[in-house]
Amino acid sequence: MSVALADDEAMVRVGLRMVLNGEPDIEVVGEASDGVEALDLVARTRPDVVLMDIRMPRMDGLEASRQLVRDHPDSKVIVLTTFDEDEHVAAALRAGVSGFMLKISPPEHLIEAVRTVAAGGGLLHPAVTLRVIAAFAGQPDPARVPNRAAELDSLTGRETDVLKLLAQGLTNTQIAARLYLGEATVKTHLSRVLMKLNLTTRVQAVVFAYESGLIRPGDHDRP
Repeated sequence: MSVALADDEAMVRVGLRMVLNGEPDIEVVGEASDGVEALDLVARTRPDVVLMDIRMPRMDGLEASRQLVRDHPDSKVIVLTTFDEDEHVAAALRAGVSGFMLKISPPEHLIEAVRTVAAGGGLLHPAVTLRVIAAFAGQPDPARVPNRAAELDSLTGRETDVLKLLAQGLTNTQIAARLYLGEATVKTHLSRVLMKLNLTTRVQAVVFAYESGLIRPGDHDRP
């Protein structure tokens, strides 16, 4: 699978390249130091995954992510973030990025994230995404809330259960165990949830769960 790197710090890009190119199934096809360069790089190389920093000159990673998700949906975006950037992430979530990684994440987590997203999954690691979404969910988009609540009614009871557990940060394996289902059945339910709600990623599904009121910040801490 191919990966493009977008970060204004050269040393960060060097580190990312070294980690990823050390894997036999991953190839870094290019680097960009700002959002403008990132858009050009993706248009030329069409990578499977883009690792996108948030704070960059000329065009920041949020605007670049919006344009990439819109214009190059086959290139999945993983936003590189730090915990002090929570307030920037709501827009990226709504734009449809496929996940978030902390810059201080261990190399093996980065590699796993790239493979997961390239395979069509979303990166919903509780240590990253739940904190980000909980912060974002306290400021829902008022224009979306009524429609989200109505759309929620299109789901079956079991699909709603699966969506709620997904939004609480559970993996497919954990959802299957909680609901006494097979993993294949959980995947089928998730696919139907995405189709019915006109969503494309698991991350968008989690955003939907918050915007519809199905789950609220802190719910994932309940037993």
